[in-house]
Amino acid sequence: MMHPEHIKSLIQAGMSCTHLELEGDGRHFHALVVSAEFAGLSRVGRQQRVYSTLKDKLDSGELHALSFRTLTPEEWSVAHG
Repeated sequence: MMHPEHIKSLIQAGMSCTHLELEGDGRHFHALVVSAEFAGLSRVGRQQRVYSTLKDKLDSGELHALSFRTLTPEEWSVAHG
């Protein structure tokens, strides 16, 4: 079972995030990831970027399910401005 703080640290180590929230029960997790790296990427491209930071854990089955919302800092500002 993975701890949410461990998943957050993996995402933060693999990409630049201006904001990151993660909730979960040890098997299923939901994240909000805000990163300038998403600028110009499609929704699928953004998902692939986040998944790339967790590839080893997903491939091994250690991380079972992750859903997330991805925003650029500008999109985050509009949504929470």
